[in-house]
Amino acid sequence: METYYDPKDLGSIAEIGKDAPELAGKFFDYYNEVFAEGDLTEREKALIALAVAHTVQCPYCIDAYTRACLEKGSHLGEMTEALHVVTAIRGGASLVHGVQMRKIAEKLSL
Repeated sequence: METYYDPKDLGSIAEIGKDAPELAGKFFDYYNEVFAEGDLTEREKALIALAVAHTVQCPYCIDAYTRACLEKGSHLGEMTEALHVVTAIRGGASLVHGVQMRKIAEKLSL
């Protein structure tokens, strides 16, 4: 089935810099530095990225960071738990914004 998101496109990400190579170079340098081993391991960073990928709902990122997590030694249980963490935060953020709804509704109801 043909879809807007073609998994093969993930391998073409470098092409995004064709018409702005300096900016692309700066971005990719930054990106590579962010994902290098630091206070967090590369495995931990990949798990964070996988969770964020689900939050922003980017199929390319979900594909890339699922693979990265597995390559860096994560197992499906850790990856699933990371997904549940991001789901709890995202759901909680929606609920807490309900305070705004209540404030407006209460103000308008008076």
